[in-house]
Amino acid sequence: MYYISPESRTRTSTSLADDTVSLDFVHAILIFMLLLSCFRELYCCTCPDVVDETINYEQKQRTKIKPGLAGYLSAIAAIIFFLPSACHAEPAPFNSFAKNSISAPQVAYYDYIIVGGGTAGCALAATLSEAANVLLLERGGLPYGNARISNVAGFAYTLSDISPLSASQLIISTDGVITHRARVLGGGTALNAGFYTRASSEFVSKSGWDPNLVQESYEWVENKVAHEPQLQQWQSAVREGMLEAGVMPDNGFTYDHIEGTKTGGSTFDRNGIRKTAADLLEYADPAKISVHLHATVQRILFKTQGKPRADGVEFKDSLGRSHTAYLSKDPRSELIVAAGAIGSPQLLMLSGVGPAEQLKRKGINIVLDQPMVGQGMADNPMNAIIIPSPNPIEISLIQPVGITPFGSYIESASRSIDLTWALKLPEGIANKTKQYGLDPNSLTTSVKGFVNNILRSPLQAGIILEKITGPVSSGHLELITLDAKDNPLVTFNYFKEPEDLEKCVKGMEVVIKVAKSRAMAKYRYPLVPAQTLMTTMLALPINLRPRHLVSSMSLEQYCKDTVMSIWHYHGGCQVEKVVDQDYKVIGIDALRVVDGSTFTFDSPGTNPQATVMMLGRYMGKKILQERLSRRRK
Repeated sequence: MYYISPESRTRTSTSLADDTVSLDFVHAILIFMLLLSCFRELYCCTCPDVVDETINYEQKQRTKIKPGLAGYLSAIAAIIFFLPSACHAEPAPFNSFAKNSISAPQVAYYDYIIVGGGTAGCALAATLSEAANVLLLERGGLPYGNARISNVAGFAYTLSDISPLSASQLIISTDGVITHRARVLGGGTALNAGFYTRASSEFVSKSGWDPNLVQESYEWVENKVAHEPQLQQWQSAVREGMLEAGVMPDNGFTYDHIEGTKTGGSTFDRNGIRKTAADLLEYADPAKISVHLHATVQRILFKTQGKPRADGVEFKDSLGRSHTAYLSKDPRSELIVAAGAIGSPQLLMLSGVGPAEQLKRKGINIVLDQPMVGQGMADNPMNAIIIPSPNPIEISLIQPVGITPFGSYIESASRSIDLTWALKLPEGIANKTKQYGLDPNSLTTSVKGFVNNILRSPLQAGIILEKITGPVSSGHLELITLDAKDNPLVTFNYFKEPEDLEKCVKGMEVVIKVAKSRAMAKYRYPLVPAQTLMTTMLALPINLRPRHLVSSMSLEQYCKDTVMSIWHYHGGCQVEKVVDQDYKVIGIDALRVVDGSTFTFDSPGTNPQATVMMLGRYMGKKILQERLSRRRK
């Protein structure tokens, strides 16, 4: 899979991959000949774990071999020749190829190196391993065996864990808004609320994607990770409340992004167990993929004679030891950055690709002056009200959604909320604010007292939220340190543009209508007005922004004061600004960026995770097509 001696670079990993392809071809011919000789007695033998993209996923089933000498001989031939190359899927947790990076070789060579085992990276790595040797580098660990990741009840606990080994890394923007970066195989899909929905047809068209391959790629993802949720009482009431509030029509259950009220998919199954992008690695060929965990890439290496060309990466393991992974000498080999909207522009800058003046100030050697790296950083602002309930409430995350005509999405979550975990947040966040240039006293004594004195016992409650499309407002990213483990400085400029604020106000008006609806009567105290619900939200330590006395009476000020992140930030390596339509970094060979940092005009759907996973598969197929067209003679 990899070659640790420099001399081995003369015989690249690609040559072995091509040998494997050749053997697969021979195997296929032998099987075909045998099948022709006994086609009357044999139904085809198909591995149930291998996806045949020419048939409907829902209709796949194992087939049976009829008795008879020719049939048995053919079956044996299929086992000998076919199964080693086709039935290669390995179930999670991928013990044969996912290893702690402390066991990684000091030097190794691969056809493709992917930085970031997240939402796009896992799909991309699995796809590329079909025909080449792949290295996937992930700075976190496995999502398996951790109930706080895998179980719906652990959602809030993982996000509140701000320890260095947590699967989530706290980051506070200069706007005073708290968000998180994933630090786990599977990326944000291992941390988020699990809502699964596709991009709109308009988004697909604007992106210039092939709609047929997009459809196939979505189905490939959905076969592993998506489920139709079963709505319980709270979510059913919210759904009816949306319809009462005029978010029409009722679109039932669908993955499609269409105006009205719908129930979308979920990456949680009906037992509340999460599937993540890491599960897409079950599609990978274990013989052609290596996944190094707890591997933090420090910089990309380049050949700089003439036009810069990506050559490899330097990464550190969990013990702080350095390793180097190089691309093979095959001219088709590539390095692909899939580290997310914060990690990807940060890594490019650390590697000398970015705004020259900023890089000079940090003492970074400039490989390419690219002023648009780190620009266009946007985060879809979220605002909400919390609704204490007089009746028991189930644990639920986002399932139905209201897609309004004015660019606001209405969603909800609920649980019997034990907020004792939040007692650690004020102090923990305050200890981290100085590095972002913020005042740790922003978390006032009154807020701390509210959390300590009122929220010690479980609270039956839900939230109804809205997030806006786009947004139009955007900001930028800057380096703070030269260590890739550290967060950069990020500014999103929430509500800088009036259009965004107008959408929020309209969205909050719908949220209040839903809360007041007949469908929600069972879950609210009858004498508690919306203004009191807003005041309660203002008292929570949801961000580090100042509060204003008029906030509970002015939706404009409420939007500004209570804005939160829903983790849908994007931009920083945008198409036609940093990368071209094929996601190749403009001005550099053998380097691509494939993740949400490339989105230019919006975050797709009501949740981007489905589309980012799809994009990993989509671009993997595109790259393999390109690889085949450039196949060496």
